[in-house]
Amino acid sequence: MEPLFTPEQLAEIHAFHRPIYIRAAVAPFANLALLLLILGVLVQPLHRLSVATAAGLERRLGFLRTTPVSRAFFHAMDRLWGEPGWGAAVLFALSTHLFVSLLFLPVDVWFSYTLEHRHGMSTQTPATFAYDMLKGQLMATFAISALVIGMFGLARKLRNWWLVLGVPVALLLLISGALDPYRSRLFYKQKPLPDGPLRTRIVALMDKADITFADVLVEETSVASRRLQAYFAGQGPTRTIVLNDIILKELSEDEVLAAVAHEAGHVHESKWPARVASSLALVALLFALDRLLRLSAARGWFGATRFADIRNLPLISLLFFLLMLTARPVSGAFSREREYEADRYALRLTGDVASFRRMLVKAARVNKMDPAPPRWLVLKGMSHPPIGERIASLPPS
Repeated sequence: MEPLFTPEQLAEIHAFHRPIYIRAAVAPFANLALLLLILGVLVQPLHRLSVATAAGLERRLGFLRTTPVSRAFFHAMDRLWGEPGWGAAVLFALSTHLFVSLLFLPVDVWFSYTLEHRHGMSTQTPATFAYDMLKGQLMATFAISALVIGMFGLARKLRNWWLVLGVPVALLLLISGALDPYRSRLFYKQKPLPDGPLRTRIVALMDKADITFADVLVEETSVASRRLQAYFAGQGPTRTIVLNDIILKELSEDEVLAAVAHEAGHVHESKWPARVASSLALVALLFALDRLLRLSAARGWFGATRFADIRNLPLISLLFFLLMLTARPVSGAFSREREYEADRYALRLTGDVASFRRMLVKAARVNKMDPAPPRWLVLKGMSHPPIGERIASLPPS
């Protein structure tokens, strides 16, 4: 790779990635040990603390159940849960999440802030970094609360809850891509790409690719990161081409078109088989959880006193962790092949091998991509092929 990367660049890339590789090797064992610790030691104390805290809040804030503004909310929650106790269940789930988050907080801060700044990859201030972490935690809090009330509450009321919940959620998964353009706006400002030669060429390229889209947006990620990025968000009428401000600064127009052409290759992928398979897998997973919850209730695992006891939530987390651990190598292999096919599509669309090669090289240099990461890491589930292999697979220009 030395014709493409100088020895100094390679040394910097390796220094940046070495801690990341160590973390990738250790993380599965650390996460498994933590889940086993929670299941073996912390479930009962955290549950008792959650019940006591919920009772204390009920004594102090019970008046909210009768006020005109909030009583409808409490009435709806009581009906969905089916009996008293939803507050303690939510607090148990959130306290478990908080314990894990606080335990990993120093590591997360070091990798996401310290390491990134040390190697010039981040532009965030401590305040903006903390604010983004806070937004992430608020989103996680909402998602966990919705999971507890939705899944456990429904499971307490309906015998076939897994089917009643699984079918609409599976259908939602099929169309969730339409919401993609709006998620990233929680973190970054976006504005339309100004009229000019680049926009004109992108429109012409999409006409050639027979891809309809709503707009071309510039995402202002330079406030947090120095990485360049391009992607398509949404589907159908919400499909949007997103270029971050770094890619416009670092690449020429021909190289930006090469990146857009690669992303256009993903648009033409056959996504429905994977989406249908994912939806069916979700329903099957919920059915497996139903069997697991019934077995736990019958045997009183973790002090469970009834079906869909919230104390089984860490057990569900363990099951999901093991499923993801075994599925990631397979999904990663399929993802890497899709990336190669998107590369081939981009070359057919533009016919410009030289610009595509320059785009990959500049992306690798700016984003500090390791051209040849450890093979075990690739097989563990990397979503993209190593950049060195992608460059080597290109035809002569």
